Amino acid sequence: MSRRSNVRVLAEERIAARRASQLFVPDGPRGRGGGAGGNSRLTALTACVLLVLLAVEGLTLVSLRSLLSLHVFVGMLLVPVVALKAASTGWRFLGYYTGRREYVQAGPPAPLMRFLVAPVLLAATAGLFGTGVALIVFGPRHPVFIGLHKASFVVWFGATTIHVLAYVLRLPRLVGADLGRRDRLPGAGLRQLLLAASVVGGATLGVWALPYAHQWHAWMFG
Repeated sequence: MSRRSNVRVLAEERIAARRASQLFVPDGPRGRGGGAGGNSRLTALTACVLLVLLAVEGLTLVSLRSLLSLHVFVGMLLVPVVALKAASTGWRFLGYYTGRREYVQAGPPAPLMRFLVAPVLLAATAGLFGTGVALIVFGPRHPVFIGLHKASFVVWFGATTIHVLAYVLRLPRLVGADLGRRDRLPGAGLRQLLLAASVVGGATLGVWALPYAHQWHAWMFG
């Protein structure tokens, strides 16, 4: 093989190696939001708040007679927070399937979570909160909503349990990194602002719904 051919082969190998490195080395954070890493941290922050609020909501089921107003308030408070969580995971989904490099490199969820648990959880969440809001607004005049609300809760509880067990161990690392100073990504303040805004918006909805809760209490317990 001639010297010129050797040089050409070496050049081609270097180009191939450079392209491979460009394909598999993760990008750095992009823009104000911190890219795929920032998206994961927003999802984790929102999930932590959801776990606390859902625990409170679950405790109200122990005694709806005395805690109905709190049940309604927390349920409405959850709506914007759940919407933010869905938006953050949906953004990752969109980034991955549209081929955005950093999201592709971050990889998809496990097939079971992606193709079975996530669709069921999304549908059950929509059903649970949709029927919950309908019950608050329309009251006991539409008992079909009560049945749908209970059925949605059973499915939602099962899917949520699997989802939490699959991801809960990741939360301390992601949340700690975003709240600390050492490993912060761009957009930490924006992520916290979005979360705070969703909580404030939810609290506003909860206050708005309290008069409806009083009506339900009068209907259920006299």
